[in-house]
Amino acid sequence: MPLSDRDYMKDPPPRQRRPLFVGGTGGILQNPVFVIIIINLVIYVASFFSQTGMYPIGQYLVSIDKLSYYFGLIPGIFTSHPWTIVTAMFLHGGIWHILGNMITLFFFGNFLYRLVGARWFLLLYFVAGIAGNGLYLLLGDPISIAIGASGAIYGIAGALVVMMPTLRVALLGILPMPLWVFVIIFMGIWSIPGVIPNIGWQAHLGGFVIGIIAGFFFRFSRRFVLYV
Repeated sequence: MPLSDRDYMKDPPPRQRRPLFVGGTGGILQNPVFVIIIINLVIYVASFFSQTGMYPIGQYLVSIDKLSYYFGLIPGIFTSHPWTIVTAMFLHGGIWHILGNMITLFFFGNFLYRLVGARWFLLLYFVAGIAGNGLYLLLGDPISIAIGASGAIYGIAGALVVMMPTLRVALLGILPMPLWVFVIIFMGIWSIPGVIPNIGWQAHLGGFVIGIIAGFFFRFSRRFVLYV
């Protein structure tokens, strides 16, 4: 028997992905959650260099930075800036805004990504974000501006609360509770009109509804496992 035909001389088989309930998510650039977070952080840093000026919105001149004017969602000028229904998802209005969104995306997003895979995760992320922004276009103030990834993140939360409602999460790392309690109490309050000022509850609500629909689809139409 030639040496090349012996088992110990053959190349080992390629390593297969093993379904597990817990584990890593691969390299940073292979993980869509990390890629989205990196893009958001880069754009947030770039916003510090965006000059503020007076820009027309309907009959008004509004003082706003250039990046937000051309890439934030402003209902009154949406017909001339249609791309903003997507680009607004990557802008944020302050350090606490982006930190809150990115931390939530890191934990909830990674969990959902491991359950459904990159393709379904990205599809839900963008559909929920666009749906949330679409509802803001219908119900928001025409001269207001909506920025942030909250609609997409609410979509992720909505899907998870249907798929795994009793999943234990820890508020601030110290207060354990089922996922459905966390979502209803601590995320739901941000989706009630008038409760918290200067919050795009329309985007939250629109994204959350899409997430719930997706959650039922994943739960009853697909088998899912958590991959490493």
